[in-house]
Amino acid sequence: MPEFQLALDLVAFLVLAAFAAGFVDAIAGGGGLITVPALLLAGVPPVSAIATNKLQGTFGVASSTFAFWRAGRIERRYLAPFFLTAFAGGVAGAAVAHLVPDPVLRVAIPVALVAIAIFVLLSPKLGDADAKPRMGIMAFAMTFGLGNGAYDGAFGPGAGTFYLLGLILLCGFAMMRAVAHTRLMNFGSNLGSLLFFLYAGHVLVPLGLAMGIASACGAYIGARTTMRFGAGLIRPLVVVVSLAMAFRLLIDPSNPLGAWLRGL
Repeated sequence: MPEFQLALDLVAFLVLAAFAAGFVDAIAGGGGLITVPALLLAGVPPVSAIATNKLQGTFGVASSTFAFWRAGRIERRYLAPFFLTAFAGGVAGAAVAHLVPDPVLRVAIPVALVAIAIFVLLSPKLGDADAKPRMGIMAFAMTFGLGNGAYDGAFGPGAGTFYLLGLILLCGFAMMRAVAHTRLMNFGSNLGSLLFFLYAGHVLVPLGLAMGIASACGAYIGARTTMRFGAGLIRPLVVVVSLAMAFRLLIDPSNPLGAWLRGL
């Protein structure tokens, strides 16, 4: 475990950030948009920030997954294929993170997130009801589940939003059904990548646990809020979170697309 100490006020700031991230992530994904910059702002080294974020995020997504499970929103027949493929992808993604062409991801992901926001805005009835699936559940799990799980383990921003849209467009899930199973898949890929980062010794465990408890509380409240207000809350938050994640990635000094746009 890396040696790192923070002042009490910074720990309190990070705990509050984790609570907010858990709440947002349970509804539309994108909780890392809040916690990773907060960790970096507090002076946590980048690798430890990403790894510690996986610990706190796993608590949050486990909490929201439990809330949806307890409410009967997660179907038993999807537990194994969705969770296991996302878990395997998360492990693989974290293990080969150093091989991922980072500049390509930094250009492609903001573009994809903006496209998602526009698509959701122009599709007011998206996910209003179950639709005819375009591919089988096992095929979806073995391709999209593994692939997006690996992306989540290696990089992460937008992974929950991608799960959500994939379940709606490819599996024909209605919005609320998709949100519930997105939490299950996100839990799998978060847990898989977290175990690898723990093995590699990058996680600030005490800080991650403190943030994780706050994240779990926020996520549980977010999940309950989602079940109460439904798609009317989810759809605008998906748009806002997608655009916010795209903006955050574009203003990063290491993003070549952002540098090009700033130079126009």
